[in-house]
Amino acid sequence: MEAEEFRAHGHRLIDWIIDYRQRVCTLPVQAQVEPGETAAKLPEHPGEPDGFEALLADLDDVVLPGLTNWQHPSFFAWFPANSEYPAILAELVSAGLGVQGMSWASSPAVTEVETRMMDWMIDLLGLPDAFRSTSANGGGVIQGSASEATLTSILAARHRATKGAVNHDSDTTKLVAYTTSQAHSSIEKGLRIAGIGTDNLRVVAHDENFAMRPDFLAEAIAADRAAGLVPFWVCATIGTTNSLAIDPVRSVGEVARAEGLWLHVDAAMAGIATLCPELRWLNDGLELADSYGTNPHKWMGVTFDCNLFYTADRASLLGALSILPEYLRTAAAESGAVIDYRDWQVPLGRRFRALKLWFTLRTDGVAPAQRMIRDQLAWTSELAEWVAADDRFEILAPHPLNLLCLALRAGDEATTDLIERVNATGRALFTRTVLGDRVALRFSIGARSTTLDDVRAAWRLLQGRTRSAEHAG
Repeated sequence: MEAEEFRAHGHRLIDWIIDYRQRVCTLPVQAQVEPGETAAKLPEHPGEPDGFEALLADLDDVVLPGLTNWQHPSFFAWFPANSEYPAILAELVSAGLGVQGMSWASSPAVTEVETRMMDWMIDLLGLPDAFRSTSANGGGVIQGSASEATLTSILAARHRATKGAVNHDSDTTKLVAYTTSQAHSSIEKGLRIAGIGTDNLRVVAHDENFAMRPDFLAEAIAADRAAGLVPFWVCATIGTTNSLAIDPVRSVGEVARAEGLWLHVDAAMAGIATLCPELRWLNDGLELADSYGTNPHKWMGVTFDCNLFYTADRASLLGALSILPEYLRTAAAESGAVIDYRDWQVPLGRRFRALKLWFTLRTDGVAPAQRMIRDQLAWTSELAEWVAADDRFEILAPHPLNLLCLALRAGDEATTDLIERVNATGRALFTRTVLGDRVALRFSIGARSTTLDDVRAAWRLLQGRTRSAEHAG
């Protein structure tokens, strides 16, 4: 493909993206395909190139039918993955530049724009100054996902707990970590990768609101110390995946600080809510955290992947992850004058992700995200009133933000059946979870194009399908 072909095809592809986003509301929310159906439309072996026209046609004929449309206004599943036009353009620029940001020397602007964006986000989210790049011990880096942030925090905590010995002897047999059953599955995966293992993960009891009990955390730590083990890491969650439960970060942090544990705070979804100053109560206790992560790619319109990972203990992070072969040595890095972000993550290579934040903040600012967050919190409260007024349903968890967990009083089988029946229509999409011993329908209001009318239509769909099920029974 030559330059002028790229120009022409690029214009057409931008038009295709705009057209898709304008008509996404007419498409099924969930992919309506069977396993293997998309692959069957593709040749088993590569053939001769057939040109851009055929490729563009196959986007419509092969790819689109197999997509679950996350930008659909009736997407109420999992958590959102909002993607706004400025961030999409930034991805195009990043791909067009084709640079590597593994070290300052490999592309100085990649590092310095990222550092400045991470500090801007501290201001915008009201985070502790200990996380600033200009602080004595802290700083921030863009990770791909909250899962990567969690793993990175575990590795830093492992290094600190062993005083660096783990880098040489790999002995993690006595290290013990703590979280609740409501925390993200990436915690167990991260502990496996880090050599801690599932057997050394303690599941701390939660209260009736599905939030961690700090007194039970303290008891578990004491029991492990008495058994000769080394408690080293605890994760508190601000907004669990199951129900958006909020652990008492301050109380958990006080236990962690007194016992010498690394406190990681996972605020993947809910942390972005603090773009609204009135929601900064979510940040209570963060000054006690050793690390923190949240995702602009969920509720801020910054295209996936973009996790903001901050630490107040840069030395432990670098101790865990910094390896310096001769071909990466530079005078600037050795003088301490620059940051090499390759030492702040597991991979070596890194894309110019910070452009997505820069483009978003420079063109739209935070007002659109603030407006969306405030609207969706209000709509969640209104939805809760509708659910409470229908005696066939009940609400299973507190709903201070934008997720409502509800169930049919008729029981778990009826709730599961309702979710499957509604999702099969293609008119809305919900996900299922289990809270305590109850199956719950997660009604997550977070898509960029959702309106109150969409929420109302989805609720009426649930009501209607419930009536249909009752009639059929």
